[in-house]
Amino acid sequence: MLAAGSCASRGAGALARGSCADEEADEVDASPAALTVPSCLRAAATDSPDAEAVVDGELRLTYAELNDRAEQFARALIAADVQPGEAVSIWAPNSAPWIVAALGTFAAGAVLVPVNTRYKGAEAQYLLAKARVVLLVVDQGFLGHDYLGMLRSAGAPAGPGAVLPGLPFLRTVVTVGPSSDAAAVSLQSFLNGNSGVPPAEIGERTATLTPQTLCDIVFTSGTSGTPKGVMTSHAAAVGDSGAWATGVGLRAGDRYLIVNPFFHSFGYRAGLLACVIKRATMIPQAVFDVESTLRTAESERVTVLPGPPTLFYSILDHPRLGDYDLSALRLVTTGASTVPEELIYRIRRELDVPDVSSPYGLTEVGGTATICPPGTSIEKMSTTVGTAIPGTEVAIVDNSGKALPPGQDGEIVIRGWNVMLGYFEEPAATAEAIDADGWLHTGDLGHLDEEGYLTVTGRVKDVFQTGGFNVYPVEVEQLLAIHPMIAEAAVIGVPDDRLGEVGHAFVVPAPGCSPSAEDVIAFARERIANFKVPRGVTVVPELPRTPLGKVQKFRLTVPGSAPAATPESEPRASEPQATSPLASGPGPARRFTQP
Repeated sequence: MLAAGSCASRGAGALARGSCADEEADEVDASPAALTVPSCLRAAATDSPDAEAVVDGELRLTYAELNDRAEQFARALIAADVQPGEAVSIWAPNSAPWIVAALGTFAAGAVLVPVNTRYKGAEAQYLLAKARVVLLVVDQGFLGHDYLGMLRSAGAPAGPGAVLPGLPFLRTVVTVGPSSDAAAVSLQSFLNGNSGVPPAEIGERTATLTPQTLCDIVFTSGTSGTPKGVMTSHAAAVGDSGAWATGVGLRAGDRYLIVNPFFHSFGYRAGLLACVIKRATMIPQAVFDVESTLRTAESERVTVLPGPPTLFYSILDHPRLGDYDLSALRLVTTGASTVPEELIYRIRRELDVPDVSSPYGLTEVGGTATICPPGTSIEKMSTTVGTAIPGTEVAIVDNSGKALPPGQDGEIVIRGWNVMLGYFEEPAATAEAIDADGWLHTGDLGHLDEEGYLTVTGRVKDVFQTGGFNVYPVEVEQLLAIHPMIAEAAVIGVPDDRLGEVGHAFVVPAPGCSPSAEDVIAFARERIANFKVPRGVTVVPELPRTPLGKVQKFRLTVPGSAPAATPESEPRASEPQATSPLASGPGPARRFTQP
């Protein structure tokens, strides 16, 4: 495996460094106290008390008010006997209560475990039980969902004294709104119970936190397999959020419309935490609706709007886009799936946004691994995902772990302070993902150029061979995305008696268009090598996606063929989706401490 070398210039060989190893601490933050989430919020409340922190409908909070509300929630947690290191979950959409509950959880010294709002009962029960969650905040009735009813119907037995079946460690359920459920208490009633906890106790709790204290467990949710709980330290959560914010150019006073869900690192770290670090205004949006997004962007003079490619396709293709004043918008970032180069140019051209970038990362490194630094050319910003963030390394290796030269595709591996502490209670999966030299194996394919800029070319598991030649689906997808009649495309390999595997393209038509298979194949044949050309094309109204926009290729089925089997959990770092959650077995109550 790769050996740690002396500090070299970026792009030497197949290794790109954000900084020298001995500069690592300074690159993140020279003060250990600033490397915990509560210290960041207190700093914002001290130096920018009147700056607008949150806008959620009629509710507007300054940073001083946000800190007060977070500490009020923390005192209520302490009154509910939540101990340092115990797990608190939030099962709710983007909102001010989510922000307050999360920041309050950290102030109480507890560990945050977000829950995907799309999950059903068994899926949520799996991670709540596995993480031994002791308190659950839930937005009961969101989009008509009876979340507590889903948990009761999940099929797990109800133990003696259990608040909800299958969750033996759960002691308290708090509903965001008024509650008529006997097992729950409303948020307001919960907060009213904190009167016996002196404010000084919050200081005592936060004083015990260190940069390496476990901050959160974010369960991966994406393209295949069973969820794994990614454990991230306060230092990694704060450092990675700050690196993203600095890299994209987020600044104090920005007005950030957060459409990406808080239950994932894109909305939580590159959204909530990034805003706290930079003193920007958070404008959470519970559900993406293009009209609502455009109205809010206009009325609140939104300056920053990140999101997956599907969000921007919806905005760009909206027939009334020109009716809205988006002149305040200055910064767009996109990601969470393959980003067609043409989309970057469309955003610049049609939204008149000068700063458009596509950072790269995954939950196992806090959400961000590379980003285009200031001064990057438009060409590189459109065709690469940037360079390693400060204090970290990105390398490209072959199947044996040997470093590959610039320009040659291989697996992307990452090493540095942002790498996860591990998968919760999955030592074998952790050992598979992080090797003995500390390199996280992402399962993604890519190459570095001479300057250390990374280009992602696909997933290791997505590559297929046609007649002995490797075909990288992302290359074909990028090509098809520039076809005037195609909005987006996904390519998979399908069995072929003569060539082993051949490509099959699933294409979503551009509005008002009806591309034929013959047109698509002819378009590709004129522009790429014959072995890369899809042999079949299926036109679909949309691609199956996760809530964050990642294409679930295992759900793509060629007409007339048998559906693909649900994939098993992958040993390498990934963002799997719960497909058949297993009930968590019994175990002792757990307080999370540094492994």
